[in-house]
Amino acid sequence: MTDAAPAHEDDRKLVEAVLANTPGAFERLVREYQGLCWHIIQRMVRQPEDTRELCQEAFLRVHQCLHQYRGESALKSWIGQVAYSVAKRHLEKRRIAIVDPPVGDDEDGLSLLDHVSDGFDLEAACADAEIAAGLHEEIEALPPMQRTLLTLYHLDEVPIVEIARITGLAEGTIKSHLFRTRARLRERLQARMGVIV
Repeated sequence: MTDAAPAHEDDRKLVEAVLANTPGAFERLVREYQGLCWHIIQRMVRQPEDTRELCQEAFLRVHQCLHQYRGESALKSWIGQVAYSVAKRHLEKRRIAIVDPPVGDDEDGLSLLDHVSDGFDLEAACADAEIAAGLHEEIEALPPMQRTLLTLYHLDEVPIVEIARITGLAEGTIKSHLFRTRARLRERLQARMGVIV
């Protein structure tokens, strides 16, 4: 808890500086969060030219709406939420499916919620170059939401509570998506390479 308070204090000071039009403050905010913004949008959209435009749009929205930031969550989560919503809206306009439809009764999977880790070790699977290449291809083939959730959680190590703030999804929904996505990756890697992961 002691670490969170200074972080939120730094966020508040940066926001106040931007809102006060302090020279260089908004540029500092962009420098600090452009990697996060790029990563979220790129994982959703996968088109570099679209990603560039959407990142600019996201920071334009951040600038326009920063007065609405209340400090209830980390600024990183708030900016991530803006980036996610910009990318999601872009995909919806293009009628690109954001998520695979659920198989079976999604709400009946309460046991899934407690088992985000199902024994499938992404890092171990990445240790072998051939398996890593296959895994990368399978991750890229995932629908935008599953791809983004998986990479935020497993590769960027963003906690589920922060992913929930970014995406607006319930934590249980995120856990369910992660569980199903990992199962899908495991099946596809097994079918593709005969590898038991």
